[in-house]
Amino acid sequence: MAAEGRRAYPTAAAGYGQAMVRSRRSCLSVPGSSERMLAKAADLPADEVVIDLEDSVVPERKQEARGLVLRALPSWEGPPVAVRINPLSSEWGRQDVAELLGAGDALGSLVVPKVESATELAEVDRLLGRGSALGLQALIETAAGLSQVSEIAGASGRLETLITGYADLAASLGRPPGADYPGDRWHWVRSSVLVAARAAGLQAIDGPHLEIADLHGLRVEAGWARALGFDGKWALHPSQIEPLNEAFSPTKEEVDRATEVLDALARGGHRGAALLDGEMIDEASRKLAAQVVARGRAAGLV
Repeated sequence: MAAEGRRAYPTAAAGYGQAMVRSRRSCLSVPGSSERMLAKAADLPADEVVIDLEDSVVPERKQEARGLVLRALPSWEGPPVAVRINPLSSEWGRQDVAELLGAGDALGSLVVPKVESATELAEVDRLLGRGSALGLQALIETAAGLSQVSEIAGASGRLETLITGYADLAASLGRPPGADYPGDRWHWVRSSVLVAARAAGLQAIDGPHLEIADLHGLRVEAGWARALGFDGKWALHPSQIEPLNEAFSPTKEEVDRATEVLDALARGGHRGAALLDGEMIDEASRKLAAQVVARGRAAGLV
């Protein structure tokens, strides 16, 4: 059961198109141990910068990286920021949470890696306490986490997104890299995470495309994710940001058509359906059109 006080992400059933949707088309992951990369990220057009204290930081630099992040955030003037903490089961995770509580207004949420149970996410929520407005994002990166994804999605009212993490998930599932497969071998994973996210009123964010120079492959993957209904995708390099912003933004034609649908139904008053350019439109059409307009507004296109 979803926790009370959720920061509701407006799904179609809950009036998706009636509120401003937080845009996460491109979420750029940046190592917290690199002062140079942090400074550069502040000037990039990513919708969100995810500062990483986990996988991209070697153990002997964990505390140093946390300190660097805490010094950088008070003067941050770039895109909205999330920080990926270390797992609570590690020697750094709880200290990450404790110290990031005082990071200031620039920090919007914590990304919790390798979430495998609702209990684990609820514990991070408890550590944040009632006085914190920080949100949470959950990375689904293991077979155990994937098997519990619906329960995880309802574990905390702070939860804003579910994110697929393909590298760790491939290792957890035993999927060999580069293996030939007739189709998208992650289709079921994406669909499962998406359904869990939407049922709980959350955003669904696709994991990164690991081949940095392969922008064609990035666009293909982003197109698959967007076609399923995902809201955005992680980026690992600045060159990936613009293709992702484009892939997850509605076109002007889509926004214009959606606006026409909403206007036609509004003119119809209490009638449940209307005819627009020979097409029958109804309440389901209104929900879909409202989603397109909301995405366009969140991306600054409306």
